[in-house]
Amino acid sequence: MKLDNVFKKTRRPSGRKGYISLNSSKPEVPEGLLRKCNKCGSGIMAEDVKKDYYICPKCGGYFRVHAYRRIEMVTDEGTFEEWDRDLMSPNPLEYKGYEEKLRSLQEKTGLNEAIVTGKASIGGIETVIGVCDGRFLMASMGEAVGEKIARAVERATKLRLPVILFACSGGARMQEGIVSLMQMSKTSAALKRHSDAGLLYISVLTDPTTGGVTASFAMLGDVILAEPKALIGFAGPRVIEQTIGEKLPKGFQQSEFLLEHGFIDGIVERPQMKETLAQILMLHEDGKDVICKEAVEGAAGSEDRKDTVMPEGADISEIRRMRDRAGLSGELSVSHRSAGAWDRVLRSRMNDRPVGIDYFRALFTDFIEFHGDRYFADDKAIIGGIARFRGRPVTVIAQAKGRNTKENIERNFGMPSPDGYRKALRLMKQAEKFRRPVICFVDTPGAFCGLEAEERGQGEAIARNIYEMSGLKVPVLSVIIGEGGSGGALAMAVADEVWMLENAIYSILSPEGFASILWKDSSKAKEAAEVMRLTAEDLYRMGIVEQVLAEPSPYTIENLKNVTSVLESKIEQFLNRYGVMSEEELVQRRYDRFRRMY
Repeated sequence: MKLDNVFKKTRRPSGRKGYISLNSSKPEVPEGLLRKCNKCGSGIMAEDVKKDYYICPKCGGYFRVHAYRRIEMVTDEGTFEEWDRDLMSPNPLEYKGYEEKLRSLQEKTGLNEAIVTGKASIGGIETVIGVCDGRFLMASMGEAVGEKIARAVERATKLRLPVILFACSGGARMQEGIVSLMQMSKTSAALKRHSDAGLLYISVLTDPTTGGVTASFAMLGDVILAEPKALIGFAGPRVIEQTIGEKLPKGFQQSEFLLEHGFIDGIVERPQMKETLAQILMLHEDGKDVICKEAVEGAAGSEDRKDTVMPEGADISEIRRMRDRAGLSGELSVSHRSAGAWDRVLRSRMNDRPVGIDYFRALFTDFIEFHGDRYFADDKAIIGGIARFRGRPVTVIAQAKGRNTKENIERNFGMPSPDGYRKALRLMKQAEKFRRPVICFVDTPGAFCGLEAEERGQGEAIARNIYEMSGLKVPVLSVIIGEGGSGGALAMAVADEVWMLENAIYSILSPEGFASILWKDSSKAKEAAEVMRLTAEDLYRMGIVEQVLAEPSPYTIENLKNVTSVLESKIEQFLNRYGVMSEEELVQRRYDRFRRMY
Protein backbone atom coordinates (compact mmCIF):
# COMPACT_ATOMS: atom_id res chain seq x y z
CA MET A 1 0.00 0.00 0.00
CA LYS A 2 1.35 3.43 -0.91
CA LEU A 3 2.17 5.72 1.97
CA ASP A 4 0.05 8.53 0.50
CA ASN A 5 -3.01 6.29 0.61
CA VAL A 6 -2.34 5.33 4.21
CA PHE A 7 -1.78 8.95 5.23
CA LYS A 8 -5.00 10.14 3.61
CA LYS A 9 -7.00 7.89 5.89
CA THR A 10 -5.96 9.94 8.89
CA ARG A 11 -7.82 12.85 10.38
CA ARG A 12 -7.20 15.25 13.20
CA PRO A 13 -8.00 13.93 16.70
CA SER A 14 -10.02 16.50 18.57
CA GLY A 15 -8.29 18.48 21.29
CA ARG A 16 -4.81 17.10 20.54
CA LYS A 17 -2.46 19.92 21.39
CA GLY A 18 0.56 20.38 19.17
CA TYR A 19 -0.97 18.86 16.03
CA ILE A 20 -2.09 20.29 12.77
CA SER A 21 -3.55 17.86 10.24
CA LEU A 22 -2.78 19.08 6.75
CA ASN A 23 -3.92 16.13 4.67
CA SER A 24 -7.12 14.43 5.76
CA SER A 25 -10.19 12.91 4.20
CA LYS A 26 -12.46 15.21 6.24
CA PRO A 27 -10.63 18.49 6.72
CA GLU A 28 -12.16 20.88 9.21
CA VAL A 29 -11.57 23.79 6.84
CA PRO A 30 -11.01 23.77 3.07
CA GLU A 31 -7.44 22.84 2.13
CA GLY A 32 -5.21 25.83 1.50
CA LEU A 33 -7.03 28.22 3.82
CA LEU A 34 -5.49 29.78 6.90
CA ARG A 35 -4.97 27.73 10.03
CA LYS A 36 -3.90 29.02 13.42
CA CYS A 37 -0.50 27.98 14.77
CA ASN A 38 -1.11 26.76 18.32
CA LYS A 39 2.43 27.78 19.28
CA CYS A 40 2.53 31.44 18.24
CA GLY A 41 -1.10 32.04 17.31
CA SER A 42 -0.26 33.29 13.81
CA GLY A 43 -2.36 32.51 10.78
CA ILE A 44 -0.56 30.07 8.48
CA MET A 45 -1.25 28.47 5.13
CA ALA A 46 -1.66 24.73 5.51
CA GLU A 47 0.05 23.90 2.23
CA ASP A 48 3.02 26.11 3.07
CA VAL A 49 3.53 24.27 6.34
CA LYS A 50 3.21 20.89 4.68
CA LYS A 51 5.84 21.78 2.07
CA ASP A 52 8.19 23.10 4.75
CA TYR A 53 8.52 19.94 6.85
CA TYR A 54 5.60 20.88 9.13
CA ILE A 55 7.39 23.90 10.54
CA CYS A 56 5.55 27.14 11.27
CA PRO A 57 6.83 29.81 8.85
CA LYS A 58 6.15 32.53 11.42
CA CYS A 59 7.70 31.23 14.65
CA GLY A 60 9.74 28.25 13.43
CA GLY A 61 7.88 25.96 15.81
CA TYR A 62 7.71 22.28 14.99
CA PHE A 63 4.36 20.55 14.53
CA ARG A 64 4.24 16.86 15.35
CA VAL A 65 4.36 14.61 12.32
CA HIS A 66 2.25 11.53 11.66
CA ALA A 67 4.27 8.30 11.46
CA TYR A 68 3.72 7.63 7.77
CA ARG A 69 4.52 11.21 6.86
CA ARG A 70 7.72 11.00 8.90
CA ILE A 71 8.70 7.85 7.02
CA GLU A 72 8.11 9.65 3.73
CA MET A 73 10.32 12.52 4.88
CA VAL A 74 13.37 10.46 5.86
CA THR A 75 13.39 7.35 3.65
CA ASP A 76 14.05 6.81 -0.03
CA GLU A 77 10.87 6.93 -2.06
CA GLY A 78 9.10 3.63 -2.53
CA THR A 79 11.44 1.60 -0.29
CA PHE A 80 9.36 1.26 2.89
CA GLU A 81 8.07 -2.22 3.72
CA GLU A 82 5.85 -2.25 6.79
CA TRP A 83 6.12 -5.02 9.37
CA ASP A 84 3.58 -6.28 11.92
CA ARG A 85 0.91 -3.82 10.85
CA ASP A 86 -1.94 -5.88 12.34
CA LEU A 87 -0.36 -6.31 15.78
CA MET A 88 -2.66 -4.79 18.44
CA SER A 89 -2.66 -4.47 22.21
CA PRO A 90 -4.77 -6.78 24.35
CA ASN A 91 -6.39 -5.58 27.57
CA PRO A 92 -4.19 -7.33 30.16
CA LEU A 93 -5.76 -5.56 33.17
CA GLU A 94 -9.28 -5.77 31.73
CA TYR A 95 -9.39 -2.02 32.19
CA LYS A 96 -12.90 -0.71 31.68
CA GLY A 97 -13.40 1.19 28.43
CA TYR A 98 -9.86 0.50 27.18
CA GLU A 99 -10.87 -1.71 24.26
CA GLU A 100 -13.47 0.82 23.13
CA LYS A 101 -10.83 3.56 23.33
CA LEU A 102 -8.45 1.55 21.16
CA ARG A 103 -11.10 0.89 18.54
CA SER A 104 -12.00 4.56 18.42
CA LEU A 105 -8.37 5.58 17.91
CA GLN A 106 -7.87 2.94 15.25
CA GLU A 107 -10.82 4.35 13.35
CA LYS A 108 -9.69 7.96 13.74
CA THR A 109 -6.00 7.50 12.91
CA GLY A 110 -5.92 4.59 10.49
CA LEU A 111 -3.34 2.97 12.81
CA ASN A 112 -3.65 -0.25 14.76
CA GLU A 113 -1.09 0.87 17.34
CA ALA A 114 1.11 3.79 18.35
CA ILE A 115 4.19 2.81 16.33
CA VAL A 116 4.86 1.94 12.70
CA THR A 117 7.82 -0.38 12.05
CA GLY A 118 9.40 -1.81 8.94
CA LYS A 119 12.36 -1.77 6.59
CA ALA A 120 13.42 1.00 4.20
CA SER A 121 16.44 2.58 2.57
CA ILE A 122 17.96 5.92 3.55
CA GLY A 123 20.55 7.26 1.15
CA GLY A 124 20.57 3.84 -0.49
CA ILE A 125 21.39 2.00 2.75
CA GLU A 126 18.86 -0.53 3.97
CA THR A 127 17.77 0.02 7.56
CA VAL A 128 15.04 -0.99 9.99
CA ILE A 129 12.92 1.94 11.09
CA GLY A 130 10.29 2.54 13.73
CA VAL A 131 8.29 5.75 14.16
CA CYS A 132 6.02 6.55 17.08
CA ASP A 133 2.76 8.36 16.32
CA GLY A 134 1.53 10.61 19.12
CA ARG A 135 -2.07 10.65 17.89
CA PHE A 136 -2.50 7.15 19.33
CA LEU A 137 -2.69 7.52 23.13
CA MET A 138 0.26 9.93 22.98
CA ALA A 139 2.35 7.02 21.64
CA SER A 140 2.41 5.48 25.10
CA MET A 141 4.23 2.13 25.19
CA GLY A 142 1.90 -0.75 25.79
CA GLU A 143 2.39 -4.42 25.06
CA ALA A 144 1.93 -4.09 21.29
CA VAL A 145 4.32 -1.14 20.99
CA GLY A 146 7.01 -2.98 22.95
CA GLU A 147 6.41 -6.15 20.93
CA LYS A 148 6.63 -4.34 17.59
CA ILE A 149 9.90 -2.67 18.60
CA ALA A 150 11.37 -5.95 19.90
CA ARG A 151 10.37 -7.83 16.75
CA ALA A 152 11.80 -5.13 14.51
CA VAL A 153 15.10 -5.09 16.41
CA GLU A 154 15.31 -8.88 16.39
CA ARG A 155 14.78 -8.99 12.63
CA ALA A 156 17.37 -6.25 12.21
CA THR A 157 19.84 -8.33 14.21
CA LYS A 158 19.15 -11.41 12.10
CA LEU A 159 19.47 -9.40 8.86
CA ARG A 160 22.48 -7.46 10.25
CA LEU A 161 20.82 -4.11 9.60
CA PRO A 162 21.00 -0.82 11.51
CA VAL A 163 17.97 0.38 13.47
CA ILE A 164 16.52 3.89 13.61
CA LEU A 165 13.73 4.63 16.09
CA PHE A 166 11.89 7.96 16.22
CA ALA A 167 10.57 8.41 19.74
CA CYS A 168 7.52 10.51 20.59
CA SER A 169 5.75 9.32 23.69
CA GLY A 170 4.10 10.12 26.97
CA GLY A 171 5.77 7.04 28.46
CA ALA A 172 4.37 3.76 29.72
CA ARG A 173 0.68 3.06 29.03
CA MET A 174 -1.27 3.41 32.25
CA GLN A 175 -4.16 1.21 31.09
CA GLU A 176 -1.80 -1.77 30.82
CA GLY A 177 -0.08 -1.30 34.17
CA ILE A 178 2.87 -3.58 34.98
CA VAL A 179 2.66 -5.25 31.57
CA SER A 180 3.51 -1.90 30.03
CA LEU A 181 6.42 -1.50 32.42
CA MET A 182 7.86 -4.82 31.24
CA GLN A 183 8.14 -3.45 27.70
CA MET A 184 10.99 -1.27 28.94
CA SER A 185 12.98 -4.42 29.71
CA LYS A 186 11.90 -6.19 26.51
CA THR A 187 12.93 -3.38 24.16
CA SER A 188 16.20 -2.72 26.02
CA ALA A 189 17.16 -6.41 25.99
CA ALA A 190 16.50 -6.67 22.25
CA LEU A 191 18.70 -3.62 21.65
CA LYS A 192 21.47 -5.10 23.82
CA ARG A 193 21.59 -8.18 21.57
CA HIS A 194 21.59 -5.96 18.50
CA SER A 195 24.48 -3.96 19.97
CA ASP A 196 26.42 -7.09 20.94
CA ALA A 197 26.19 -8.13 17.28
CA GLY A 198 28.14 -4.96 16.42
CA LEU A 199 25.20 -3.20 14.78
CA LEU A 200 24.24 0.47 14.75
CA TYR A 201 21.25 1.94 16.56
CA ILE A 202 20.27 5.58 16.03
CA SER A 203 17.66 7.08 18.35
CA VAL A 204 15.88 10.27 17.28
CA LEU A 205 14.00 12.13 20.01
CA THR A 206 11.03 14.27 19.05
CA ASP A 207 8.53 16.27 21.06
CA PRO A 208 7.67 14.91 23.58
CA THR A 209 9.77 11.93 24.71
CA THR A 210 9.07 11.17 28.37
CA GLY A 211 8.57 8.51 31.01
CA GLY A 212 9.30 4.83 30.40
CA VAL A 213 10.26 5.42 26.79
CA THR A 214 12.99 7.85 27.86
CA ALA A 215 14.09 5.31 30.47
CA SER A 216 14.43 2.54 27.89
CA PHE A 217 14.91 2.43 24.13
CA ALA A 218 14.96 6.19 23.51
CA MET A 219 18.22 6.80 25.42
CA LEU A 220 20.14 3.68 24.33
CA GLY A 221 21.31 4.74 20.88
CA ASP A 222 24.89 4.50 19.72
CA VAL A 223 24.00 7.90 18.32
CA ILE A 224 21.21 9.98 19.88
CA LEU A 225 19.80 12.89 17.90
CA ALA A 226 16.95 15.25 18.75
CA GLU A 227 14.78 17.80 17.04
CA PRO A 228 15.04 21.42 18.26
CA LYS A 229 13.18 22.35 21.44
CA ALA A 230 11.78 18.84 21.91
CA LEU A 231 10.60 18.06 25.45
CA ILE A 232 12.72 15.15 26.72
CA GLY A 233 12.72 13.84 30.28
CA PHE A 234 11.76 11.02 32.59
CA ALA A 235 9.24 12.89 34.72
CA GLY A 236 7.16 15.53 32.97
CA PRO A 237 7.49 19.21 33.92
CA ARG A 238 4.09 19.32 35.60
CA VAL A 239 4.93 16.30 37.78
CA ILE A 240 8.28 17.81 38.77
CA GLU A 241 6.77 21.17 39.66
CA GLN A 242 4.09 19.52 41.77
CA THR A 243 6.69 17.37 43.52
CA ILE A 244 9.23 20.07 44.37
CA GLY A 245 6.80 22.97 44.62
CA GLU A 246 8.90 25.19 42.36
CA LYS A 247 8.59 26.66 38.90
CA LEU A 248 11.05 25.12 36.45
CA PRO A 249 13.48 27.35 34.53
CA LYS A 250 12.79 28.17 30.91
CA GLY A 251 14.16 25.55 28.53
CA PHE A 252 14.42 22.88 31.22
CA GLN A 253 14.19 19.37 29.67
CA GLN A 254 14.30 20.66 26.12
CA SER A 255 16.72 19.08 23.67
CA GLU A 256 19.10 22.05 24.01
CA PHE A 257 19.22 21.39 27.77
CA LEU A 258 20.06 17.72 27.16
CA LEU A 259 22.81 18.63 24.70
CA GLU A 260 24.43 20.94 27.25
CA HIS A 261 24.22 18.22 29.89
CA GLY A 262 25.81 15.52 27.76
CA PHE A 263 22.88 13.23 27.01
CA ILE A 264 22.51 13.58 23.25
CA ASP A 265 24.96 13.73 20.36
CA GLY A 266 23.34 16.55 18.45
CA ILE A 267 20.28 18.57 17.51
CA VAL A 268 19.24 18.24 13.88
CA GLU A 269 16.82 20.53 12.09
CA ARG A 270 14.03 18.58 10.43
CA PRO A 271 14.97 19.54 6.83
CA GLN A 272 18.48 18.14 7.42
CA MET A 273 17.38 14.93 9.18
CA LYS A 274 17.43 12.61 6.17
CA GLU A 275 20.82 13.86 5.01
CA THR A 276 22.28 13.51 8.52
CA LEU A 277 20.94 9.98 8.96
CA ALA A 278 22.25 8.99 5.54
CA GLN A 279 25.71 10.34 6.37
CA ILE A 280 25.86 8.49 9.70
CA LEU A 281 24.62 5.27 8.08
CA MET A 282 27.16 5.59 5.28
CA LEU A 283 30.09 6.02 7.68
CA HIS A 284 29.02 2.97 9.64
CA GLU A 285 28.26 0.94 6.54
CA ASP A 286 31.78 1.56 5.25
CA GLY A 287 33.20 0.87 8.69
CA LYS A 288 32.05 -2.76 8.69
CA ASP A 289 35.31 -3.80 7.04
CA VAL A 290 38.18 -1.75 8.39
CA ILE A 291 40.74 -4.21 7.01
CA CYS A 292 40.41 -3.09 3.41
CA LYS A 293 42.35 -4.10 0.33
CA GLU A 294 44.44 -0.92 0.46
CA ALA A 295 45.49 -1.65 4.04
CA VAL A 296 46.59 -5.18 3.17
CA GLU A 297 48.54 -4.01 0.14
CA GLY A 298 50.09 -1.12 2.08
CA ALA A 299 51.17 -3.38 4.91
CA ALA A 300 52.63 -5.92 2.50
CA GLY A 301 55.03 -3.31 1.16
CA SER A 302 55.94 -1.79 4.52
CA GLU A 303 59.09 -2.37 6.49
CA ASP A 304 59.07 -5.32 8.87
CA ARG A 305 58.87 -3.87 12.39
CA LYS A 306 59.21 -6.78 14.79
CA ASP A 307 59.27 -6.17 18.51
CA THR A 308 62.66 -5.93 20.14
CA VAL A 309 63.13 -8.39 22.98
CA MET A 310 64.71 -6.84 26.06
CA PRO A 311 67.67 -8.99 27.18
CA GLU A 312 67.83 -9.60 30.90
CA GLY A 313 70.15 -7.17 32.65
CA ALA A 314 70.67 -5.07 29.53
CA ASP A 315 71.50 -1.37 29.86
CA ILE A 316 68.47 0.80 29.03
CA SER A 317 70.48 3.10 26.77
CA GLU A 318 71.58 0.10 24.75
CA ILE A 319 67.96 -1.04 24.49
CA ARG A 320 67.02 2.34 23.05
CA ARG A 321 69.83 2.09 20.49
CA MET A 322 68.57 -1.37 19.59
CA ARG A 323 65.05 -0.01 19.08
CA ASP A 324 66.41 2.75 16.84
CA ARG A 325 68.29 0.21 14.72
CA ALA A 326 65.17 -1.97 14.50
CA GLY A 327 63.13 0.97 13.25
CA LEU A 328 60.81 0.96 16.22
CA SER A 329 61.38 4.61 17.02
CA GLY A 330 60.15 5.89 13.69
CA GLU A 331 61.66 9.14 12.49
CA LEU A 332 63.22 12.14 14.15
CA SER A 333 62.57 15.17 11.95
CA VAL A 334 63.82 18.27 13.73
CA SER A 335 64.55 21.51 11.89
CA HIS A 336 65.34 23.83 14.84
CA ARG A 337 67.81 21.81 16.89
CA SER A 338 69.26 24.94 18.49
CA ALA A 339 66.05 25.80 20.36
CA GLY A 340 66.20 25.21 24.10
CA ALA A 341 63.58 23.37 26.14
CA TRP A 342 61.99 26.57 27.47
CA ASP A 343 61.76 27.98 23.94
CA ARG A 344 59.85 24.85 22.93
CA VAL A 345 57.52 25.26 25.90
CA LEU A 346 56.73 28.80 24.79
CA ARG A 347 56.22 27.71 21.18
CA SER A 348 53.83 24.92 22.25
CA ARG A 349 51.71 27.58 23.99
CA MET A 350 51.59 30.18 21.21
CA ASN A 351 48.12 31.66 20.74
CA ASP A 352 48.30 31.41 16.95
CA ARG A 353 49.47 27.80 16.93
CA PRO A 354 46.99 25.46 15.12
CA VAL A 355 44.53 23.71 17.43
CA GLY A 356 42.69 20.41 17.27
CA ILE A 357 39.80 21.46 15.04
CA ASP A 358 42.30 22.79 12.48
CA TYR A 359 43.75 19.30 12.09
CA PHE A 360 40.26 17.83 11.73
CA ARG A 361 39.51 20.18 8.85
CA ALA A 362 42.86 19.64 7.15
CA LEU A 363 43.06 15.85 7.42
CA PHE A 364 39.51 14.49 7.39
CA THR A 365 36.28 14.77 5.43
CA ASP A 366 32.63 14.25 6.38
CA PHE A 367 33.28 15.02 10.05
CA ILE A 368 30.22 14.66 12.29
CA GLU A 369 30.71 15.89 15.85
CA PHE A 370 29.15 13.85 18.64
CA HIS A 371 28.49 15.41 22.02
CA GLY A 372 28.27 14.44 25.66
CA ASP A 373 29.40 11.85 28.16
CA ARG A 374 25.85 10.48 28.75
CA TYR A 375 26.29 11.25 32.47
CA PHE A 376 26.50 14.94 33.20
CA ALA A 377 27.79 17.35 30.56
CA ASP A 378 29.22 18.04 27.15
CA ASP A 379 32.74 19.22 27.91
CA LYS A 380 33.84 21.56 25.13
CA ALA A 381 37.49 21.06 26.06
CA ILE A 382 37.25 17.80 24.11
CA ILE A 383 35.74 17.50 20.66
CA GLY A 384 35.22 14.27 18.77
CA GLY A 385 33.16 12.29 16.35
CA ILE A 386 33.40 10.27 13.17
CA ALA A 387 34.93 11.22 9.85
CA ARG A 388 36.69 9.82 6.82
CA PHE A 389 40.42 9.65 6.30
CA ARG A 390 41.12 9.08 2.61
CA GLY A 391 37.76 7.36 2.39
CA ARG A 392 38.13 5.23 5.52
CA PRO A 393 35.79 5.79 8.49
CA VAL A 394 37.73 6.78 11.62
CA THR A 395 36.95 8.15 15.07
CA VAL A 396 38.76 11.41 15.76
CA ILE A 397 39.12 13.08 19.16
CA ALA A 398 41.00 16.21 20.18
CA GLN A 399 41.68 18.19 23.29
CA ALA A 400 40.45 21.55 22.12
CA LYS A 401 42.01 24.91 22.80
CA GLY A 402 40.52 28.07 21.34
CA ARG A 403 42.00 30.53 18.88
CA ASN A 404 41.15 33.57 20.97
CA THR A 405 40.26 34.48 24.53
CA LYS A 406 36.54 33.95 24.06
CA GLU A 407 37.02 30.47 22.58
CA ASN A 408 39.58 29.56 25.22
CA ILE A 409 37.17 30.49 27.99
CA GLU A 410 34.46 28.43 26.31
CA ARG A 411 36.83 25.46 26.02
CA ASN A 412 38.38 25.99 29.46
CA PHE A 413 41.79 26.59 27.83
CA GLY A 414 41.91 22.97 26.71
CA MET A 415 41.76 21.59 30.25
CA PRO A 416 39.18 18.76 30.25
CA SER A 417 36.86 17.93 33.11
CA PRO A 418 35.85 14.35 33.95
CA ASP A 419 32.94 14.76 31.54
CA GLY A 420 35.37 15.37 28.69
CA TYR A 421 37.39 12.24 29.39
CA ARG A 422 34.19 10.22 29.67
CA LYS A 423 33.01 11.62 26.35
CA ALA A 424 36.32 10.66 24.76
CA LEU A 425 36.10 7.16 26.18
CA ARG A 426 32.52 6.77 24.99
CA LEU A 427 33.64 7.61 21.47
CA MET A 428 36.58 5.21 21.70
CA LYS A 429 34.37 2.34 22.84
CA GLN A 430 31.94 3.19 20.05
CA ALA A 431 34.86 3.02 17.60
CA GLU A 432 35.83 -0.38 18.99
CA LYS A 433 32.29 -1.68 18.48
CA PHE A 434 32.29 -0.60 14.83
CA ARG A 435 35.95 -1.48 14.19
CA ARG A 436 37.03 2.08 13.43
CA PRO A 437 40.62 3.24 14.11
CA VAL A 438 40.97 5.98 16.73
CA ILE A 439 43.10 9.06 16.09
CA CYS A 440 43.66 11.43 19.02
CA PHE A 441 45.17 14.91 19.03
CA VAL A 442 46.64 15.84 22.40
CA ASP A 443 46.96 19.48 23.43
CA THR A 444 46.31 20.31 27.07
CA PRO A 445 48.14 22.04 29.93
CA GLY A 446 46.61 19.26 32.04
CA ALA A 447 43.30 18.05 33.36
CA PHE A 448 41.19 20.76 34.98
CA CYS A 449 41.83 21.12 38.71
CA GLY A 450 38.74 22.45 40.34
CA LEU A 451 36.21 21.67 43.02
CA GLU A 452 33.58 20.45 40.57
CA ALA A 453 36.12 18.28 38.71
CA GLU A 454 37.04 16.51 41.94
CA GLU A 455 33.38 16.15 42.91
CA ARG A 456 32.70 14.35 39.63
CA GLY A 457 35.75 12.09 39.87
CA GLN A 458 38.59 13.53 37.82
CA GLY A 459 41.05 10.87 38.93
CA GLU A 460 38.64 8.03 38.22
CA ALA A 461 37.84 9.39 34.76
CA ILE A 462 41.52 9.61 33.79
CA ALA A 463 42.26 6.19 35.26
CA ARG A 464 39.32 4.64 33.39
CA ASN A 465 40.54 6.08 30.08
CA ILE A 466 44.05 4.74 30.58
CA TYR A 467 42.68 1.35 31.63
CA GLU A 468 40.27 1.01 28.70
CA MET A 469 42.60 2.43 26.04
CA SER A 470 45.22 -0.17 26.92
CA GLY A 471 42.82 -2.87 25.74
CA LEU A 472 41.03 -1.22 22.79
CA LYS A 473 40.76 -3.75 19.98
CA VAL A 474 41.25 -1.23 17.17
CA PRO A 475 44.32 0.74 16.06
CA VAL A 476 44.96 3.82 18.21
CA LEU A 477 47.23 6.71 17.23
CA SER A 478 47.91 9.75 19.41
CA VAL A 479 49.60 12.90 18.10
CA ILE A 480 50.79 15.54 20.56
CA ILE A 481 50.32 18.81 18.70
CA GLY A 482 51.01 21.31 21.50
CA GLU A 483 51.13 20.79 25.24
CA GLY A 484 51.01 17.29 26.66
CA GLY A 485 50.43 18.00 30.31
CA SER A 486 50.55 15.19 32.85
CA GLY A 487 47.84 12.53 33.27
CA GLY A 488 45.43 14.80 31.46
CA ALA A 489 47.43 14.17 28.29
CA LEU A 490 48.19 10.51 29.00
CA ALA A 491 44.44 9.82 29.24
CA MET A 492 44.36 10.26 25.46
CA ALA A 493 47.82 8.89 24.65
CA VAL A 494 47.71 5.20 25.58
CA ALA A 495 48.17 4.29 21.94
CA ASP A 496 49.89 1.91 19.56
CA GLU A 497 52.15 4.80 18.62
CA VAL A 498 52.56 8.33 19.98
CA TRP A 499 53.88 11.06 17.70
CA MET A 500 54.89 14.60 18.51
CA LEU A 501 55.31 17.80 16.60
CA GLU A 502 58.77 19.27 16.88
CA ASN A 503 57.82 22.06 19.30
CA ALA A 504 55.28 20.08 21.29
CA ILE A 505 56.05 19.08 24.86
CA TYR A 506 55.04 16.09 27.01
CA SER A 507 55.75 16.04 30.71
CA ILE A 508 54.75 14.95 34.19
CA LEU A 509 53.43 18.47 34.83
CA SER A 510 54.16 22.03 33.76
CA PRO A 511 57.69 23.42 34.30
CA GLU A 512 56.15 26.00 36.65
CA GLY A 513 54.56 23.23 38.71
CA PHE A 514 57.76 21.17 38.68
CA ALA A 515 59.83 24.11 39.95
CA SER A 516 57.22 24.98 42.57
CA ILE A 517 57.02 21.45 43.99
CA LEU A 518 60.69 20.46 43.91
CA TRP A 519 62.38 23.83 44.34
CA LYS A 520 59.61 25.84 46.02
CA ASP A 521 60.10 28.50 43.36
CA SER A 522 57.86 28.61 40.27
CA SER A 523 60.02 31.41 38.79
CA LYS A 524 62.62 28.75 37.96
CA ALA A 525 60.38 27.25 35.27
CA LYS A 526 63.00 27.82 32.56
CA GLU A 527 65.59 25.79 34.47
CA ALA A 528 63.01 23.15 35.22
CA ALA A 529 62.18 22.73 31.54
CA GLU A 530 65.79 21.79 30.82
CA VAL A 531 65.85 19.23 33.64
CA MET A 532 62.51 17.63 32.79
CA ARG A 533 63.46 16.30 29.33
CA LEU A 534 60.06 17.28 27.97
CA THR A 535 60.89 18.10 24.34
CA ALA A 536 59.97 15.89 21.41
CA GLU A 537 63.63 15.20 20.69
CA ASP A 538 64.25 14.17 24.31
CA LEU A 539 61.25 11.87 24.35
CA TYR A 540 62.19 10.31 21.02
CA ARG A 541 65.66 9.54 22.36
CA MET A 542 64.11 8.00 25.48
CA GLY A 543 61.83 5.75 23.42
CA ILE A 544 58.64 7.39 24.69
CA VAL A 545 57.43 8.51 21.26
CA GLU A 546 57.81 6.90 17.85
CA GLN A 547 57.78 9.87 15.50
CA VAL A 548 58.77 13.54 15.63
CA LEU A 549 57.50 15.77 12.84
CA ALA A 550 59.20 18.98 11.77
CA GLU A 551 57.21 22.18 11.79
CA PRO A 552 57.80 25.63 10.25
CA SER A 553 58.75 28.64 12.32
CA PRO A 554 56.58 30.40 13.23
CA TYR A 555 53.94 27.67 13.01
CA THR A 556 50.47 29.09 12.31
CA ILE A 557 47.24 28.16 10.54
CA GLU A 558 48.66 29.74 7.37
CA ASN A 559 51.38 27.10 7.03
CA LEU A 560 49.49 24.21 8.67
CA LYS A 561 49.51 22.34 5.37
CA ASN A 562 53.31 22.01 5.59
CA VAL A 563 52.73 19.73 8.58
CA THR A 564 49.47 18.02 7.64
CA SER A 565 50.70 16.95 4.20
CA VAL A 566 53.45 14.95 5.90
CA LEU A 567 51.16 13.84 8.70
CA GLU A 568 48.55 12.61 6.24
CA SER A 569 51.06 10.32 4.55
CA LYS A 570 52.27 8.95 7.85
CA ILE A 571 48.73 8.31 9.12
CA GLU A 572 48.04 6.34 5.95
CA GLN A 573 51.11 4.20 6.63
CA PHE A 574 50.03 3.73 10.26
CA LEU A 575 46.54 2.56 9.27
CA ASN A 576 47.95 0.20 6.66
CA ARG A 577 50.38 -1.30 9.14
CA TYR A 578 48.05 -1.70 12.11
CA GLY A 579 44.81 -2.22 10.18
CA VAL A 580 45.75 -5.78 9.21
CA MET A 581 46.61 -6.91 12.74
CA SER A 582 44.29 -9.13 14.72
CA GLU A 583 42.63 -7.75 17.85
CA GLU A 584 44.86 -9.94 20.01
CA GLU A 585 48.02 -8.73 18.28
CA LEU A 586 47.02 -5.08 18.61
CA VAL A 587 46.35 -5.36 22.33
CA GLN A 588 49.53 -7.36 22.99
CA ARG A 589 51.76 -4.95 21.04
CA ARG A 590 50.28 -2.00 22.90
CA TYR A 591 50.90 -3.72 26.22
CA ASP A 592 54.48 -4.56 25.19
CA ARG A 593 55.06 -0.95 24.15
CA PHE A 594 54.56 0.30 27.69
CA ARG A 595 56.07 -2.80 29.27
CA ARG A 596 59.40 -2.00 27.59
CA MET A 597 59.59 1.38 29.31
CA TYR A 598 61.94 0.32 32.08
